[in-house]
Amino acid sequence: MKKLLRFWLPPALWVAAIFIFSSYPTAPVSTVYWREFVIKKSAHIIEFGILTTLLYRAFRNYNVGKGNAAIFSIFISLIYGVFDEFHQSFTPGREPRVRDVVFDTIGALLAIYSLWNLLPKAPAKLKSWAKRLQLT
Repeated sequence: MKKLLRFWLPPALWVAAIFIFSSYPTAPVSTVYWREFVIKKSAHIIEFGILTTLLYRAFRNYNVGKGNAAIFSIFISLIYGVFDEFHQSFTPGREPRVRDVVFDTIGALLAIYSLWNLLPKAPAKLKSWAKRLQLT
């Protein structure tokens, strides 16, 4: 039970956080369209990158192979991105957009790319931190 909570509670809490923030009407962050676009889409990439990383960590620590853990994590993030957009269709001031799911998926793919390709080349201190978090 302790292992279940340690590895699956973080992604569950992150999903809950995404759900809660998606329940609020969106407010403009800039009067300049491209800035608004960049800020909001970057948020999609970051939040779903974090979700994918947490899912990947959980799968890997349940002895799921590296490739399958990546595929499952990306797929679950993609499906949750679709669900999140559906959920937003019921939130005043929000609209579901396919492009948001695309940005969510980009975040998921970048997370796996970072874990596989960038983390191994990272400074020792960052690698040590990732090992303590059981990302590797």
